[in-house]
Amino acid sequence: MTEVHRLVEHNPTESANVSIPALKVLSEITTSLSTDANVEQLLGRFLTTMVRLAGAQAGAVRVITDDRTHLKLISSVGLPAELVEHEQIMGMDCGVCGKAAREVTVSSWTNVAYCQKHANASYFNEACTSVVAVPLMHKNKVMGVYNLFLDKDQTVSEDVRLLFHSISEHLGIALENARLTRENMRISLMNERQMLANQIHDSLAQTLAYAKMRLNVLADAMQHEDYPKANRYLGDVEEAVDLAYADLRDLITQYRDRINPRGLVPAIQELAKSFRKKANADVDFLNLAQDVSLTPDEEIQVFHIIQESLYNIAKHARARHVVITFDLENGQYIVNVADDGVGVQKKNDESSTMGKSFGLTIMRERAARLNGKLSVESRPAGGTVIRLIFPQHKPE
Repeated sequence: MTEVHRLVEHNPTESANVSIPALKVLSEITTSLSTDANVEQLLGRFLTTMVRLAGAQAGAVRVITDDRTHLKLISSVGLPAELVEHEQIMGMDCGVCGKAAREVTVSSWTNVAYCQKHANASYFNEACTSVVAVPLMHKNKVMGVYNLFLDKDQTVSEDVRLLFHSISEHLGIALENARLTRENMRISLMNERQMLANQIHDSLAQTLAYAKMRLNVLADAMQHEDYPKANRYLGDVEEAVDLAYADLRDLITQYRDRINPRGLVPAIQELAKSFRKKANADVDFLNLAQDVSLTPDEEIQVFHIIQESLYNIAKHARARHVVITFDLENGQYIVNVADDGVGVQKKNDESSTMGKSFGLTIMRERAARLNGKLSVESRPAGGTVIRLIFPQHKPE
């Protein structure tokens, strides 16, 4: 048999010397973990690398489904099209792939009769006489499986198996990171949907209910030909419709820009950039907290409080400069949104435009969900400061 390239060479006088190609591959994987956002493309790219290093005829990479009952094919190299179509999904008990996933070890099969029977493909025995399965690992948990398809004149040395084990552990990190990102985005989406439902109930639904009630008394006034009352009720309905339209536009504005999946700080940076263009005002964002560690729900609440603050500034303040600061002092997060606009009449003045706005009510509800407080204050030099203070929740 022809042995594949020895990427790890053992010297009797030394413990081990890792060759330049091996170091290069591992270095490239480490770099890709922090720069490559598409995990499937990442796995596919290194599948090609593994096939080349092993001198294999073909290769495939599969990931375990979220319910951990099946292996899903996400990339292949050198396999016939009909075999790729047949092997899109397979059970965890299937052949060498399932064995590698269950036993958490690099597995080899030289008898491919099972694969030939399962796939009903002549590829096995004709072009491929052995299959190697390398589990993708993260903290002793299998995330997927790499397959290498070899012919009768090929084998994989123990040194290369060790290298492939290292590669699989590195790529397992990428799979786990992708899973956590999906889970965080799912939780964020659920929370945003609930928040949207709450806002519709608290604003739009109540406004429309009021309009419906005034329509009933309007109809009654018209029936009794009490036209002065009818005109007054008609004005109430028109005002309610205008308010409902404004509420709807507020909701659309708030939810058009979703929070950045990379976290709160990048999301605020994007929000500030967008505000500069829309409001034609300078915006500075100062992150003074060294470590911003919030739950997905906390990030959503803070993001939308800042978003609503900027919306109110653009609508009412006529400001030319806005400063957003995020700080952490004595276990309390402090978020300030300060502007140099017209300000409010007095501290927390509920008769002011800012004090009466429905947006401020929603912002205070969001602050309450953070177990925090929100205040609106006039600045001595002019303008307004919207301040959010809420406690830091340290991980248990």
